Amino acid sequence: MNIAYRSGFAFSAVVTRLSRLAALSDADRNGLRDAESLRCRIGAHREITESQFDGRPLLLVAGWAARVRIFSDGRRQLLSLLLPGDVIAAARPDAPAAPVTALTEVTVAPAPTAAPGSPLDRAYAAAAAAEQTHLYRQIARLGRLSAYERLADWLLEVQERLAAADLVNGTGFPMPLTQEVLADTLGLTSVHINRTLQSMRRDGVLDLRSGTARLPDAQHLASLVDYRAS
Repeated sequence: MNIAYRSGFAFSAVVTRLSRLAALSDADRNGLRDAESLRCRIGAHREITESQFDGRPLLLVAGWAARVRIFSDGRRQLLSLLLPGDVIAAARPDAPAAPVTALTEVTVAPAPTAAPGSPLDRAYAAAAAAEQTHLYRQIARLGRLSAYERLADWLLEVQERLAAADLVNGTGFPMPLTQEVLADTLGLTSVHINRTLQSMRRDGVLDLRSGTARLPDAQHLASLVDYRAS
């Protein structure tokens, strides 16, 4: 029997995202339902570690997080963004990953163990590959795009990723990040971010208010910055 998750219930983002990466079995869905009971909240700005769940990978149920590099003088660079439905893979001793920091209050749950070759196992592998792709996008974004292009490209990626978890309403999607965090994400100053946001508003390609971003013509914006969907 299929397991239904109420629309709007936070854990549905995880199920929706993983289901789009692989056709989950009923056993997989049961495992995700069981993991839901172990979810916990972590406050904004706190580090998220797998040690909180005995080293198991984590499911990001709600909220936004990022892998972050902090420099000795206090500056930081957000390397990759983690959104609801993403899997936070456990760090490997031979390949330690950058620390994960909660950008907002987040809810996480331990990822249920997947049988080798199962649909859930394939979904986890696809999620890991997707995070790698997002990191490559970030490298290209920071290395070759202008401030306007960086912000546009990043917004299009966020919209695409949130849509995969059914978290986009029409052309609108949540945007809980401050201009300071956007600056740390895109390698710019807060002043430059503010000017770029104003420019995008004047051009009619972005409406940002009350924690919601809208891209009135995402297709046109994508053509301007050569954005290619995953």
